[in-house]
Amino acid sequence: MSIDGAVTPWRTSDADGSNEQSSARADAHAPGGAAVVQYEWRGAWVVTAHGSFDMQSIKPLTDALDTAARKHPKVVLDASGITFADSALLNLLILTHRTAALRVAAPPPQLRRLLELTGTDTVLQVRATVEDAAAS
Repeated sequence: MSIDGAVTPWRTSDADGSNEQSSARADAHAPGGAAVVQYEWRGAWVVTAHGSFDMQSIKPLTDALDTAARKHPKVVLDASGITFADSALLNLLILTHRTAALRVAAPPPQLRRLLELTGTDTVLQVRATVEDAAAS
C-alpha cells in the first residue's frame, strides 16, 4: 500500500525530532535525514520509515514505534523506504516485538539480509507487503 492510500490524520517525525501533524497527504521524506509517517489501516497501526536508520537517526522511529506499541494491539513497520539499517534498528525491532504484535513489511534487500544473518527473521513476523502484514 502506498502512503496515498493511507487514512489520515498522520504524523511525521524528522531526524531532528520535530513533529508535524497534518490531515493532508504529503511526501514524508526529510531532506538529508530519516522520516516517519504513521496511520491506521485495516485495524493495524502502520509506521512507515524512510531513509537511513542508525544510532544518530533512530530517535523518530523509536518514538513512533514505542508510542504505537503502547496504544495499538497490532503494529506494522513499512520498511520499504529504509535505505540503510544497522544494529540500532535491529535492536529497536526486537524491543518493539517484545512489547507489541510487530510485523515488518516489505524490507529492502539490505534489511532483509541483516534480519537473515542475525536470525531475527525467524523471530519477527516479516511480510512481503503492508497488506499481508495488516491481515496476519
